[in-house]
Amino acid sequence: MDIYSQIGKIALGSRLRRLGERIADEAFNIYKLYDIDLQPKWFPVFYALSLGQKKTISMLAAEIGHSQPSVSKIVREMTKKGIVLENKDASDKRKNFVSLTKTGIAMNAKIQDQYKDVNIAIEEALAETNNDLWKAIEEWEFLLNQKSLLSRVKDQQRIRESADIEIVDYETKYNQVFVDLNVEWISTYFKMEDADYKALNNPEEYILKKGGHIFVALYKGEPLGVCALMKLIDNKYEYELAKIAVSPKAQGKNLGWLLGQTIINKAKSLGASKLYLESNTILKPAISLYQKLGFEKVVGLTSPYERCNIQMELKLK
Repeated sequence: MDIYSQIGKIALGSRLRRLGERIADEAFNIYKLYDIDLQPKWFPVFYALSLGQKKTISMLAAEIGHSQPSVSKIVREMTKKGIVLENKDASDKRKNFVSLTKTGIAMNAKIQDQYKDVNIAIEEALAETNNDLWKAIEEWEFLLNQKSLLSRVKDQQRIRESADIEIVDYETKYNQVFVDLNVEWISTYFKMEDADYKALNNPEEYILKKGGHIFVALYKGEPLGVCALMKLIDNKYEYELAKIAVSPKAQGKNLGWLLGQTIINKAKSLGASKLYLESNTILKPAISLYQKLGFEKVVGLTSPYERCNIQMELKLK
């Protein structure tokens, strides 16, 4: 049994690489058949230059979808063969333009018959298949430009791992976790402040008994994330999303998003019209999370925290 048939679609890249290598080998022999001294990997650069316009390395890289170092290496190899040459731009000496040499131009004239025969041969092969490979490749390239395979896999990873996440109400047994996770992230970027100690040292008095709530995110039963919904007094906001912290070993597992959603849903159930939070712009992942949750920047409120340089709100009604 072919190993790729056994592995299945997770071997997509390896199977495409095998097919690409086979076609490259075929192309090498086809060039020999037509007495064209060209390597298959050179072809995109050769064709781009065969249209008659001189181009820089960056222009070629953008046109054929290769990296600049890759194109530079190909150009050096083609230069040694006498197929292309580089010349400095007359108006900007910092730019090098690549163009075909006389040998390259002669090769372009000679290769036209090969183009015709190869095109017909490929059209015949495509006609013998149930699926149009060329159109399928175009579709895949379009899809991956819209959303990379890496992003798609990350989404599936988050979905799978989310099944192992449970958001539970705070209990006294989670007190040390609530403290440790918050101290860990605050101390990493800032310094602990008086307002931190008040909330963390006595969450029952400072948060729960004042009408607030605390939630704990369990990943496979282990508490790795916390967040609080604090009731605000003498403020135009009724509730604040606060004390959100996720263990570094759980980052990327969607805990922050799920905690945020839990806080929002709780605030809605309590009839809140707005939800408020404070943060710092150096915490880019956190700010990105808040924006995805729907929070927008606001100004003009007084904060008890020195580290606060951005305030955000989410309208719930």
